[in-house]
Amino acid sequence: MSIGAVMDHDTDVEVEVEVITRVLVVDDHRTFAELLGRALDAEADLSCVGYAPNAAEAHEMVKVLKPDIVLMDLEMPEQDGISATAEMTKAHPNLKVLILTAHAGEREMARAGAAGASGFLAKDGSLTDVLEALRNARRGSLILPPSVVAGFASRSTNWEPAADPGLTPRELEVLQLLGQGLDPRTISKQIGVSLHTCRGYVKSILAKLDAHSQLEAVVVATRNGLISVGDRP
Repeated sequence: MSIGAVMDHDTDVEVEVEVITRVLVVDDHRTFAELLGRALDAEADLSCVGYAPNAAEAHEMVKVLKPDIVLMDLEMPEQDGISATAEMTKAHPNLKVLILTAHAGEREMARAGAAGASGFLAKDGSLTDVLEALRNARRGSLILPPSVVAGFASRSTNWEPAADPGLTPRELEVLQLLGQGLDPRTISKQIGVSLHTCRGYVKSILAKLDAHSQLEAVVVATRNGLISVGDRP
């Protein structure tokens, strides 16, 4: 099983516990959804709690099943995955949503970020990539396929710069590391601060950039030349 963390309220100290990540798969291609679900169930630390063929059913299943992560197809009938994500993350702030897509560009990244998505997964990626992404997303990492990052970063200079948001050097450092796919726990260890302090930096970054998610913060910062994304430290 994977290791997560919970707060011991008697000591105000986080302790590590074994956790199983509960995943809801939302895709109108039933065969794909069922195969992916079986693959998740074969993992000791992952569990597929159900499948939804459309956004309407997904909304109801999230209420009842309370998954940790939703794998959301981008293109679905009646309501697309990004608008469904916006409604889900508003109603369930702790829910993480990863957008499944064969095509993701600047527009999709911007919309998904504003909707509160935790990132993208390429449908043509490997199963290993999907499993790793789910585990990383549960820890708080931003999930971006390298091909999407490369294409977005290469075109980001076409955007008109916004006013300086007033990020501190430390906040810029944290933002850069978020753009490289690191989660707050890893970032806190890398820069030598507590997890609580690092989460404070992330909260401040989102406020200063008027962003609803880490993804949106990275999109806004990249557009305005504040950071570059894609290269690991």
